[in-house]
Amino acid sequence: AACTPVACRCDHTPLPGPPAGHWPLPLSRRRREMKSNKEQRSAVFVILFALITILILYSSSSANEVFHYGSLRGRTRRPVNLRKWSITDGYIPILGNKTLPSRCGQCVIVTSSSHLLGTKLGPEIERAECTIRMNDAPTTGYSADVGNKTTFRVVAHSSVFHVLRRPQEFVNRTPETVFIFWGPPNKMQKPQGSLVRVIQRAGLVFPNMEAYAISLSRMRQFDDLFRSETGKDREKSHSWLSTGWFTMVIAVELCDHVHVYGMVPPDYCSLRPHLQRMPYHYYEPKGPDECVTYIQNENSRKGNHHRFITEKRVFSSWAQLYGITFSHPSWT
Repeated sequence: AACTPVACRCDHTPLPGPPAGHWPLPLSRRRREMKSNKEQRSAVFVILFALITILILYSSSSANEVFHYGSLRGRTRRPVNLRKWSITDGYIPILGNKTLPSRCGQCVIVTSSSHLLGTKLGPEIERAECTIRMNDAPTTGYSADVGNKTTFRVVAHSSVFHVLRRPQEFVNRTPETVFIFWGPPNKMQKPQGSLVRVIQRAGLVFPNMEAYAISLSRMRQFDDLFRSETGKDREKSHSWLSTGWFTMVIAVELCDHVHVYGMVPPDYCSLRPHLQRMPYHYYEPKGPDECVTYIQNENSRKGNHHRFITEKRVFSSWAQLYGITFSHPSWT
């Protein structure tokens, strides 16, 4: 309402101004300061996020990467004597109630390496007291170089069907063969589709077939052995022990002396001429390159892989201890 002399008294006192030195900043300057403050807060958040990420990665790396593969931790105690492991506790008969034969004087391991092609080692391999082969490496068509005799065949869970689908090659051709199957419990003994049951069914068709599975307690021993020799936990490093690892340990358990044909030394791939290609398996000429396979598996940090080169370093450390020798190529 309008101010009248009767209704009210008008106050003509001027409104107080801002205190001295505190006049409002120009709008453009205030906007610049607000933008600057926002950028500072964003920078702080980015730095904090980066620090947290680094801490997470460092913690993960510390937990899973005890040392770089390709080197071995120095032993802090005397190595396990593999020849004192109990044979009866380690290998469970799948067919019948037999016990795994416990002793061979001289054994040879015939690897699946293409280094054996053209060697004409067949007759020499045939003369060995015990011959050990791996997975589904055939002898038909290659006997001049790798022989036929097969005393033991160590087979991974992933190769069971490859072997059983070719009984003429792997069962009938060498009926004296003793099969040793290895695999994690969830593969070998799972309720539905157990691989042990598959092998047992094969035994009904081939009654002379002799087969064993590595026991759960022995599987743990294989893991513990790898950890004690390398300082590396297999599971935490997302790796699987190779069939070569199982085969070498079994050979040391069963044999007084072991000679290995076709296994390359641990430093082979770092010294090999880059243009020389060697198939990983002698029976797969168009298969993957040997060194590419070794290096990719050794360096991979994702998924499940084999640490072939690390395993070979362990084998090298066992050579003098257990009387293991290597040829084609030689390790000396």
